Amino acid sequence: MKHHDVIIIGAGAAGLMCALTAGYRGRDVLLLDNAKQLGRKILISGGGRSNFTNLKVEPSNFICGNAHFVKSALARYPSQQFIEMVERHGIEYHERDHGQLFCNDSAKEIVTMLTTECDWAGVNIKLRTEILGITKAETKTEAGQFMLTTSAGDLSCDSLVIATGGLSMPKLGATPFGYHVAEQFGLKVLPTHAGLVPFTWHSDDKIRFEPLSGIAVPSRISAKDGTQFSEALLFTHRGLSGPAILQISNYWKAGETIEIDLLPNMDAAAAIEGQQLAHPKQSLRNTLSHWLPKRLVEVLFDEVLLNKALNQLLHAERAAVVANLHRWTVLMNGTEGYRTAEVTLGGVDTNELSSKTMEACKVSGLFFIGEVMDVSGWLGGFNFQWAWASGVAAGQAV
Repeated sequence: MKHHDVIIIGAGAAGLMCALTAGYRGRDVLLLDNAKQLGRKILISGGGRSNFTNLKVEPSNFICGNAHFVKSALARYPSQQFIEMVERHGIEYHERDHGQLFCNDSAKEIVTMLTTECDWAGVNIKLRTEILGITKAETKTEAGQFMLTTSAGDLSCDSLVIATGGLSMPKLGATPFGYHVAEQFGLKVLPTHAGLVPFTWHSDDKIRFEPLSGIAVPSRISAKDGTQFSEALLFTHRGLSGPAILQISNYWKAGETIEIDLLPNMDAAAAIEGQQLAHPKQSLRNTLSHWLPKRLVEVLFDEVLLNKALNQLLHAERAAVVANLHRWTVLMNGTEGYRTAEVTLGGVDTNELSSKTMEACKVSGLFFIGEVMDVSGWLGGFNFQWAWASGVAAGQAV
């Protein structure tokens, strides 16, 4: 049986970061994954350019059952430290809206950087390896705390790190493996569901709105709990997407409505009144089409109403138009699920883990990092920053 100080299962963002951190501390580290390729979610992230972190990371950018859990790791490994690594490797990057950082060239550069660091740190990486079973020694006299049965043979280690992610994007190999390990060792796993995910229409609404597929508009979207995001809204042939929708999906519950402000940067009532004074005989259709795509206007509002001149609108009609522009209330059917979700909400209960080291409180030597636990970040590089920070926290402790 081959022994290692540390075995990390899952060669994604968190696993790679943990491996190189532990390796640089002189630990004998083996990084295992059943995939053929390292960092597959990194490679497809940010449209292939990897939104690898954010300049403005705060604990409030994360959803977690224990609101204080993320503070320690994020404070000890801020985004600037990862940026410094990126710069050391000569990777050129740029900033987009809301502090998001992307590679100028390709997400492959981030994977190459992490792989290179692992190589420099002496990490042994073994891909295409299936974990068939895990047991823990009952006494400290046995060689290694954990014994692993794998497709590559039997292994043992003193520290075992689970970095297998959640259920999002099953085509990339997502499985509930990490949750099963947690449950095997008596840790609580909170219910999971898809996060940062597009919404789908009810069948009647699909017929009505499907012709708008491809239209994108600025918006401010609110969930029932009052959470708001001001970013682009995209109509698709299945439902609603775009950054604002993905963000609000983390705060939405089945059966709840969302409220959409289609003109977040203007006062529709004042604007319509101004147009009426300047162009009293202009149709409502032409007026609204100055501010929104004509196709959207024609689907949202009644044909008879749209053909009315502004000076013919009744007070109640104008009020209804303004309400629909600023507070369009929509009941979605559901989400597209894990197939297109960028994260998994829920997971290993953080109350079971040390916020400083990510070690299970009940099981010495067992660690959970990254998406497998009940920590989910907003869209914009926050989930990667949690992977880096939680990976470093565990890597410094194993």
